[in-house]
Amino acid sequence: MSHMDQPQVQDIAKRIIDNVEKVIVGKRWAVELAVTALLSQGHILIKDIPGVGKTMLGKSLAQSIDCVFKRIQLTPDMLPSDITGVSVFNQQTGEFMFRPGPILGQIVLADEINRATPKTQSALLEALAERQVTVDGVTHSIARPFMLVATENPIEHGGVFPLPEAQLDRFMMRIQLGYPSYEDEMSIIDRQRIQHPIEGLGVVAGADEVMGAQEVIKSIFVDRQVQRYIVLLVHATRKHDNVMLGASPRASLDLFRSSQALALLRGRDYVIPDDVKELAVVVMGHRVIVGPAVRMNGVDGCQIVEDVLQHIAVPYARAGGRVARSPD
Repeated sequence: MSHMDQPQVQDIAKRIIDNVEKVIVGKRWAVELAVTALLSQGHILIKDIPGVGKTMLGKSLAQSIDCVFKRIQLTPDMLPSDITGVSVFNQQTGEFMFRPGPILGQIVLADEINRATPKTQSALLEALAERQVTVDGVTHSIARPFMLVATENPIEHGGVFPLPEAQLDRFMMRIQLGYPSYEDEMSIIDRQRIQHPIEGLGVVAGADEVMGAQEVIKSIFVDRQVQRYIVLLVHATRKHDNVMLGASPRASLDLFRSSQALALLRGRDYVIPDDVKELAVVVMGHRVIVGPAVRMNGVDGCQIVEDVLQHIAVPYARAGGRVARSPD
């Protein structure tokens, strides 16, 4: 893997975003978030209504970077082995052979993750946290780059199993696509009149380039004041009056790493507080569990994070301009 510089990584990120946008119309912010998560080695949860392109986002991302795409359509009768794979006895050799499950892809779409039972959902946890699966006592590594794109359907309440807090915490971001605008929906129909844009989608970056980019992201400068701001935000969610469970230390790390990736996407080699503010809700909102009384009033974790952002002082520029706030 050749050594890359930051402009090259920025170019790779832009190529991927532009390519995915040929399929996902009018949702650049969501596409940018997905690429930010990819470059910072995180996983994403897309909680959204049916038919807005959740599956296509994962598929077009995989196709853009020439990675193995696997899709798991989760249902209540699925077993953990349906995800991880099984050992099958080979009569010719007299030995057990491992037949890998779909989680051993690179960009893996777990569709309607909340339909699977807790036991089956737990089969994803080792892959999410450690990028490996263990079957019959043998550990199998997952090829890199690896990213799980899980979708959750918030409409149906029958036959679904809510994701436990520990599992939600494994996702770097929770993204929403939402309905397209009138103009975008007209454009979607025009584009798909003959064939779906995904069918002609080309490769714009190699898997090794993505892995190289992931290493470069780690070198993006984060001033001590900005790091302090990240930790203060996370701590404030834990002390909030309406919160049962605040964001975890993993949230601090995810906010730190994704801010580095976003800074590079924006053409900088250092993180500013605005990068952190831009990502705070998508990184922390799903990890903050509100108390039952305020939940009844429609308050959720995202609103708590918004509230925290209003109350924690933002660090200002110092000599050298490294902590500069971008102009409002």
